[in-house]
Formats: sequence, C-alpha cells, structure tokens
Amino acid sequence: MKNILKISLVSACIALSLSSCQSDLTSLNNDPKHPSVLPSENLLATALYQSSYYMDSPSVNFNNYRFFTQQWAETQYPDETQYNLITRNQPRNHFNRMYVYSINNIKQAKANLKNEVETEDIRINKLATLEIEEIFIWENIVDTYGDVPYSEAFKPDEILNPKYDDAKTIYVDLIKRINDVIATIDPAVNGYSGDLIYSGDMKKWIKFANSVKLRLGINLADVDPALSKATVESAVLGGVISSDIEAYKFKYDGNTFSNPVFDNLVASNRNDFLPTELVINTMSSLSDPRMEIWFSKVGGVYKGGVFGDLNDPYTNFSQLTSYFRSPTAASNLLSYTEVAFLKAEAAARGYSVGGTAAELYAAAVTASMQENGVSPADTASYLAANPYNEIDWKQSIGVQAWIAMFNKGFACWNFTRRLDNPVLVNPPKSNLSSVPYRMPYSDQEYVLNGVNVNAAASKIGGDKATTKLFWDIF
Repeated sequence: MKNILKISLVSACIALSLSSCQSDLTSLNNDPKHPSVLPSENLLATALYQSSYYMDSPSVNFNNYRFFTQQWAETQYPDETQYNLITRNQPRNHFNRMYVYSINNIKQAKANLKNEVETEDIRINKLATLEIEEIFIWENIVDTYGDVPYSEAFKPDEILNPKYDDAKTIYVDLIKRINDVIATIDPAVNGYSGDLIYSGDMKKWIKFANSVKLRLGINLADVDPALSKATVESAVLGGVISSDIEAYKFKYDGNTFSNPVFDNLVASNRNDFLPTELVINTMSSLSDPRMEIWFSKVGGVYKGGVFGDLNDPYTNFSQLTSYFRSPTAASNLLSYTEVAFLKAEAAARGYSVGGTAAELYAAAVTASMQENGVSPADTASYLAANPYNEIDWKQSIGVQAWIAMFNKGFACWNFTRRLDNPVLVNPPKSNLSSVPYRMPYSDQEYVLNGVNVNAAASKIGGDKATTKLFWDIF
C-alpha cells in the first residue's frame, strides 16, 4: 500500500485543499477574476463562517452540544438524545469542519498574507487576527475531543501521520500563544476591514483573546489551581469582553448566510426540536421571565419534551419562539453573559477579578436578562427571588449559567462539565453508560492515522464519550 493511503485525514485534506493549489500556467493565462492564490481576507471569512456555523449548528449531524446539555429534546427521531454518536458520524463531521474547513483556511491565510502588499503595522494586526481565531478554534477542538493532533498537524509535506498531543500541553501552549499575540497588536491600527466579527477593530480582538484565555483558565481550576488563578487574573486584568457589543458574534444576512437554527428549524421544516422538561421545569420553579420570550405555551402552560424518548406529537409541547428562528440571528459564540458568569465563578473560587462572587453573579444574571430583552424591574425581582448561594456556589452559578447559555451549546457544555450543575441524568434508553463528557475521535482517523489515534485512546482511558477530559476531574 502506498504511503499516501496512510495519511491522516488532517494531512490528507490539507494536502488536497483547493485553497493551497498553485497554478502552473504562465502569467498570460492568469484569470484575475479567479485567482489561484486566494486573498487572506477571503480565507479568514471562510474560516469564520465554517467555525461559527458548525460550532453553533443544532443539526443532528454535527456537534450535538444541545443534546449533551439536555436542553433540547426530539419527538420523532430520538437517536441523538439517546446519545447515538455512530449512525450519523457526528465525531467525524465536527472534526472535519474544525480542522479542514476552519483551521486549514487560517493556516493558508497566514501563508498568503506574507505575499500581500500591506504596511507592516496592518500586516502584524492581520496576522494577530488570524492567530487569535485559530486559537479559538483549537480551544473548541480540545474541549470537544481532548488529546488531538496539534504540534504535528498541518504539515503534510513533513508528517503524514501526526501524533496526538496531550490536551493540557495544548492548553498551556494556547495560553502562551494568546499572551504572545496580544503583545504584538497595535490597537490604534485596524486589521482586516472586512473581518466578519469585529470589522478590524483590534481593541475588540484583544478583549476577545483575553476572554478565550479566561475560558481556558477557568477550565484548569480543578486540575491546576495555581495556573488557573494566574491565567484568569491575567486575562481579566488585560481586559475581557465587557458589553454585548464586544461579544464574539457571527452575523448572518439571511441571504448568503442564514443562522443555523433557522436553517434546521425553519428552512428544513424540522418540527421535532423542543425545550426539555428539565429546562421548562427548572425555569418554571424559578419564575424565570425569559420563558415568555423563548417558549410558547400549550393550553396556557409551559410543557417540556421528554429527553431521550419518543413521546406525544410536537404540537403538544412548548416550542422555541421566533426569537430563535430568525435567519439573521447572530451566532453568539463568546457572549458578554458567558464572560460575566466566568468571572462570577472565578470570584467564587477565590480569584481576584474585580468584585465579589455575589456581585458578579448578579451582574451575570443581569447581563443575560438584558441580552434577552427582560425589563430591569423583572430582572430585579428575579434576583431577589434567586440570590447567590455562597454555601452551594456551584449549584447557584451552575444552574443560572446553564439557563443563560440556552442555545449556546458549547459554552453551556463547559459549565455543566466543570460545575456538575444542574445534575444531568442519563436517559433510560441511552447508548452510553453516562451522559457524554467528550466527543469520540473521528472514525476515519482509525483508518488513516490508526497508530496515533489508538495510542491517544489508550492514554486517555478509552475513546468513549463517557471518558472525562483532563480538566473535568470531579
């Protein structure tokens, strides 16, 4: 068998990527309307779209984060809420979208940027934008799978079968990369004017980078408290997302790009996604005013779907309102609300982040209420009825963050794994022995990079969805 057949999917797809193809035609035959080398800005746009859409997609074929957190139920085809991750190859599909369609385009953009005419200060800021976006995608990959190809990935001319790096080692390197790249940025100079997140505003990219660093730091809290504390405090001191207008949002125009929830609930006419009983019952017990904005009523009451089982027809349950169904709704992948809850958690852990846990808890709940259009009076009433509980702070912050992260699947999954609140019960017909703590590796890696993926699976204790990540030790 030729060696090319043994190439890892990561390397194979990169080697074949059209974005890196070079034309061997003479300059007389060049078509200026169809360049052989794409501008780095175009490659960035592709990576931003692919990563944002597929991190946020509720499709049963991809990340399944909303099912891992038991916030969405299915009424017709319950395989995904029974944690079947084989039939539809979700691990493979998400792996490909993040590696091949997202990071590969960032890597190529970095290479192409070197040959573009640009002033040095703008070039440095553009390179920083690409680096921060790449780090953000890596964080999603590591927190989805654990150990993954990292240091040897994206080197198809040198390494055909990249090793799987230790997840904590990747974490440490990502934190270093964030520190290094922030130091290069001139916030008074723009980056990519056409970037689809911040339109070249490097002050916002710095805040976003620090917010990713905050995420990484909090996740380390139980496994490496000293590094966690230093990382979190440094991130907050450097300046994190502090308002909704600074949040990392991919905005859809409803024509060229449509919001993935719209695509899956409206355009696909899929009438079987519902808020779960756990969501409805929890929010009802707290008299949560967001319910009126998010969900419809059935017979004058809210009724959640049964998670992991076929039940009554779709129309017998509360449904997601038009609030979530707009084709132009943004994918809010690192929200101000999330950052506020991360700071509240940091304070509860004894970190110095600019306020007490009670103060930051109230600020986080308020941020969620504002984000969802709840009035100040209703917000005040909610906080009075549901104050911060210092004795059981993991339950207090965990449940409120879980509610606030509704429809923000990946962010929500990090909170539930780290804080173990609310308590998620494995459904009776589950394909697993517990709720998922990670996504298994792509099945194609076992064909194309078998030695390394098998070594990784053995190292982490088995390539199972029930194997916990290195930072999820409780």
